Amino acid sequence: MSYHYDERIDGALVTHDKSAVVAQLQARIPDLQLLYEQEDLRPFECDGLAAYRATPMLVALPDKVEQVAALLKFASAQKIPVVARGAGTGLSGGALPLDKGILLVMARFNRILEVDPEAGIARVQPGVRNLAISQAAAPYGLYYAPDPSSQIACSIGGNVAENAGGVHCLKYGLTVNNILKLEILTIDGERITLGSEALDAPGFDFLALFTGSEGMLGIVTEVTVKLLTKPQSAKVLLASFDDVEKAGAAVAQIIGAGVIPGGLEMMDNLAIRAAEDFIHAGYPVDAEAILLCEVDGVESDVQEDVERVEALLRAAGATDIRLAGDEAERQRFWAGRKNAFPAVGRISPDYYCMDGTIPRRELPRVLKSIEELSNEYGLRVANVFHAGDGNMHPLILFDANAPGETERAEALGAKILELCVAVGGSITGEHGVGREKINQMCAQFNSDELSFFHALKAAFDPDGLLNPGKNVPTLHRCAEFGSMHVHHGALPFPELERF
Repeated sequence: MSYHYDERIDGALVTHDKSAVVAQLQARIPDLQLLYEQEDLRPFECDGLAAYRATPMLVALPDKVEQVAALLKFASAQKIPVVARGAGTGLSGGALPLDKGILLVMARFNRILEVDPEAGIARVQPGVRNLAISQAAAPYGLYYAPDPSSQIACSIGGNVAENAGGVHCLKYGLTVNNILKLEILTIDGERITLGSEALDAPGFDFLALFTGSEGMLGIVTEVTVKLLTKPQSAKVLLASFDDVEKAGAAVAQIIGAGVIPGGLEMMDNLAIRAAEDFIHAGYPVDAEAILLCEVDGVESDVQEDVERVEALLRAAGATDIRLAGDEAERQRFWAGRKNAFPAVGRISPDYYCMDGTIPRRELPRVLKSIEELSNEYGLRVANVFHAGDGNMHPLILFDANAPGETERAEALGAKILELCVAVGGSITGEHGVGREKINQMCAQFNSDELSFFHALKAAFDPDGLLNPGKNVPTLHRCAEFGSMHVHHGALPFPELERF
């Protein structure tokens, strides 16, 4: 992809002698594991967005809070950028390293410190896998609700950084709705506690501010999450449609009727066929679109909701409706959806996963526009998304070895995100901005808003050392890429040099 850290527009970085930095860190923190040989750095060149790659100056793999604090103090004093990384499953290039910086890998912070079934909480280190929390809570009849598709591998620290969601976030919320407390370290190594185990904490909600901040404000060292009681009953309906727009319209009708499903997911024909070939979930490969609708709760309420949803789906034009007959079939239905991304990866050399959000009422119109853009750019698009909250994941299929296709895929992705903004949505729902969408931030926000974001970051990180060049673009970047808001023909900040 075309984005790279450009010191002209993203901010100058100090160049350090790697061998000197390694020697100083080894002297200051002798028990800290460091990687600095070229062959050892290669596995850390990218996160889940493999199209963007960079080699860090060195990698640090701490396993103690004291090590992280000491490293941050050193980096702050020496003006060395620090990029935090969890499991490396992120899809926006948020953990992409800098060749002049330290990559701080938190994977060894992987202990579940406490599960308290009476309080309904778990205290975990940031490197703990999302799914491992639910597995640890299962003996008590509890679970952790956010369930991103990568939950078998992604870490809770990364979930906090990106405010991750999942197929059940419509009813149970994103990460920000399911964490109670964070222990963090600032760039100068100061320990801070955000939130509490109580229902609410006084003062400003810094816990919510930090969640989704993409490693730009501090480093998470401990997370306290809420645990929920497993629903008494959960049932899934799989509805087939002969038209994508009908499926989109059905979503608004279900929510408009007052039903809040545990999950409400949509896939188009290209995604259906890819998932069925990969997982054998029992999807109808002749359908133009399917909706997966799960209702959960008390058995009597679930049965009533199933009947209501089935009637709504038929009225919306569903050609076939199947109710999962047992738990095994329910899990198969969800396995197809949760494996849609790797399934698409089997039918295309490369794909580019988008993450825009739109108002639910705009689903039919936006899906039609994406189809038109797909034809215009000559690239196939598989639509997979959290239909209930309008979080879209169009997968743009391309071949990086074919001349011009990478650039077309990137341009098509930008158009889709700009379309999301135009209908009242956002350029991201749960994958974060990272490097992938940083140019589109210039279309989402005006110069005053971006200036405020920079001021907010500076309050936590005055020298801009934590994950620079991500999430919030400089005004120079917006001017360079021509996306800065223009009001009445006057470009803000005319004194900025246009490169």
